[in-house]
Parts: sequence; structure tokens; C-alpha cells
Amino acid sequence: MHSPLTISSPNGETRAVILPTLGFNCIEFSTSIDGQTVSVLDTEPGFQSGERRPVGSGIPLLFPFPNRIKDGKFSHRGQSYVVSPSEWSQQTIHGFCVNRPWKVLETTSHSLTGEFLLSRDAPASRAQWPADARLVVKYTVDADRLHAEITVENPDTVPLPWGFGTHPYFRLPLGGDHPPDDCVIHADASEQWELVECFPTGQKHPIPANKDLRRGWKFGSGPQDDVYTGLAHREGAVVQTIDDPVAHLRLTQRSCDDFRELVVFTPKGRPTICLEPYTCVTDASNLKDLGLDSGWRELAPGEQVKLWFEISVSRI
Repeated sequence: MHSPLTISSPNGETRAVILPTLGFNCIEFSTSIDGQTVSVLDTEPGFQSGERRPVGSGIPLLFPFPNRIKDGKFSHRGQSYVVSPSEWSQQTIHGFCVNRPWKVLETTSHSLTGEFLLSRDAPASRAQWPADARLVVKYTVDADRLHAEITVENPDTVPLPWGFGTHPYFRLPLGGDHPPDDCVIHADASEQWELVECFPTGQKHPIPANKDLRRGWKFGSGPQDDVYTGLAHREGAVVQTIDDPVAHLRLTQRSCDDFRELVVFTPKGRPTICLEPYTCVTDASNLKDLGLDSGWRELAPGEQVKLWFEISVSRI
């Protein structure tokens, strides 16, 4: 059983529950709206005890690559690498830190900071990656908001290739027990990556009308497992919303504009939607080798980059 840590806002009405020993996964975020407690993250029964996939609940953190690497193979600076399939999958998917224990660096009543160091926390995977990698995440709650500050750092003496993403599972409806089908998802994305068996071909296409999130897409419209791109920025942020018109509630997810792709995924048989902001597209390392702008990035030795995302709930 993984032991959770809880952080709360000063008034106690907003809280987050995090599992440092299981990928620093935030498995609960709840806040009070007009005296009503609204809890927005979906967690499968048995997840906390380790009986479920580590990427199937809460907010899995995906690093140093989000989504898949085709056949587990990629190259970096002329050298080839083979990354083993993930422990919970037959594919190489979602990085190295989602199922690993993290080191807790700092705890306050309203914040929690954790660190993942590849060479220390996943040494077998370190041997399959071009450089060591350090990820620090600080979760803070205040008022109606969960805020995450993310630091990606290269502690090595050689360049570090990387991508980062989150995989939040949002529970629908946002309030009450009515059917989730009329909940409306909105994101200002202008294109989709063409996918074949979940891997981008390198082509981008206009979004078909039945999946255009700019128009507002109803959860009951059908399944989604797509990679959106061409995300519009609003005051330095990328924004997605979920509206629950029956409960008169809105969930807003904001992230810095480093998050250039958005995976939208509806898990089969669950009243849940995943809105996954990524800094790069699926299989980004291999697409970059084809000369495509995939978002795959590199940090020089000692270099770091700061990212952030936040989730809030309000009345419509």
C-alpha cells in the first residue's frame, strides 16, 4: 500500500492527495464551491495499493518522454538506444518515473515538493538513456486551485534529450450523479497529427468537425484517442475547459506555452476524460530525425527549464 500525503489550502476547503512512492501521482484534487465539495480526479479502485496500472489514475507524470517510442528504439547524436518495454505494457510508453518512488524534498501544510533522479530512482532505465535526468515537481493548493511548478534539469556532463507530459484523468460529471454525456470539452487547437496505430506519421491535418474542440465537444459524442496541435496561447498559457451544464461547474486546466501538444483520450468503459498536455508529440525523437518539428528538446549539462500547469474549478 502506497502512503498518501495531503496538502490543504489555509481555509481547509481545497486539498490535494499525492503518492510520493508511486510516481508523485496526485490522486485527488477537491475544492468547495458554494459549500459543495467537488472532486475532479478519477482513481481506479486498487490503484493506491498498486493493483492497477500506474498510468491509469490521478495525474501520472510522464518523463523523460510522454507516450510511446516506436519499437523502443531511437537515436541521439549519432548513437542508437533501445529502451525496454514499460513494466505494465508491451510497449515503451510514458517514461520512467510513473511507477517509481520519488524523494520528498519539502513539505508544508499547503505544498509538497518531490524529486525524481533517473540514476538513483530508476537505475536500470538510466542505462538505456543518453544522460541522467532530474525532475522536481512542487504542488501547491490555494483557494480553488492546484498549481504545479516543474523543473527539468540535466545533472550530467552530456546533453539530455527529453519531453514531458501529464496524463490527468478527469471524472465526469463534475458534480451530482447525472449522466456525463452533455459535459462539454473545449480546447483551441487547429490541427491533429495523423496517427497509425497510435504513432504519428509526420503529417498534420485539419480537425474533422465531429472532433473539433474549438466548437465544444460533448463527451457523449464518441471515443477519443487523438493528438491535437496548433494550440492557441492566451496570455502565455494554453487552456482547456470542461463544462458541466447540469451542475453549472467548469474545470479549467492551464499550462505554460511549452506544452504544444494535447492528447485527448476517453478510457473505455469509464466516465472519464484525459486532457494530456505534452511538450512534444508521441515518438518525438524519431520524428525529429526525419527533420520534423516534433517538440523534442535537449538540455546542455547543468541546464534547466521551468514549466507549470494548474487546475481550477469554478461556477459557469
